[in-house]
Amino acid sequence: MNEIVISVSQLNLYIRQIFDAEELLYNISVKGEISGLKIARDVAFFSLKDENCQIPCVCFNVDIIKLFHDGDMVIARGSPKFYAKGGKLDFNINKITRDGKGDIFLQFLQLKERLESEGLFDAKFKKLLPQNIKVVGVVTSETGAVIKDIINITTRRNHGVDIVIYPAKVQGESAKKEIINGINFFSNYNVDVIIIARGGGSFEDLNVFNSEEIARCVFNCTKPLISAIGHETDFTILDFVADIRAPTPSAAAELITSDLKEKKLLIIQKYEKLNLIIQGKFSDLKYQLNLKRNSFLKNMQNLNDEQKYYITIKAAMLEKLNPKNILKSGYAKISKNMISGEETVISATQLQSDDEILISFYDGKVVGNIK
Repeated sequence: MNEIVISVSQLNLYIRQIFDAEELLYNISVKGEISGLKIARDVAFFSLKDENCQIPCVCFNVDIIKLFHDGDMVIARGSPKFYAKGGKLDFNINKITRDGKGDIFLQFLQLKERLESEGLFDAKFKKLLPQNIKVVGVVTSETGAVIKDIINITTRRNHGVDIVIYPAKVQGESAKKEIINGINFFSNYNVDVIIIARGGGSFEDLNVFNSEEIARCVFNCTKPLISAIGHETDFTILDFVADIRAPTPSAAAELITSDLKEKKLLIIQKYEKLNLIIQGKFSDLKYQLNLKRNSFLKNMQNLNDEQKYYITIKAAMLEKLNPKNILKSGYAKISKNMISGEETVISATQLQSDDEILISFYDGKVVGNIK
């Protein structure tokens, strides 16, 4: 008996024909919880799941899915479709309605509300990042793109920052203990800041970071802690209790580092600005000094002119009082007692017969006697 061998294409086409021929599978309604919802190029991809199984879904009308999120319990209407080329089965959805919330999402909301009421998310408890970060502790998987991205971005932006890795699982129940151990380790280790990081995933993949134990461990951590879980649209309890939430692990690496090129440029800009300020101050002081110098010289000139005028007046007054000038007017000075010293004669009563007198004119002296 010869064995029948068919190609992959033949097999997949046969499977597709089975699904296409089964009328009972057209426009059926399936109840399940949305998981891993992603929208790309106006097409929504997600899974519908219950407690035992899940099925991949696709929706080409994103308008009917925009109001739904991971964890929503829904009733989806559509048809299963087997894509022969990729060998992939999808539940092709054309209508979806809400049917309550999934259990995991409800637990998330209840825990979030309780921890928030206790003050674990309060801004007054948030620790600020240090100004100069030198050592960073990272709790994450030691393999994969996340830690590589953090290392690459950190070293590229600032090679002076050291990274210490605490390897930990970032998915599943066993990950909780390893993450807590990593936080406690770095809380007592010489690091400036702690990062807890993992890449994107479904709501269930990230559910370990909704742990109450991790939340309380983070709240009691002595070091500033950054959550860097999933993508920008992903939120976990860890994000609310952490000191800072980074939208992605790469963004966390940028938060803890200052670009050396930017810092150098900033220093140059500050130097140039300071230089301009100093030059401005110097020019202003020089201008003020010139003003004061000119004012001082003007005052000194005025004072000098006043003194010259005063001296001229005094000299004129002294000139008028000069005895020689009086003698030039025809007056003479008469003195007597030439032996004992001159005695100016100002009255005729001072003179007696035979007194020897000295008559001083402006151009000479004459000696005579009183008769």
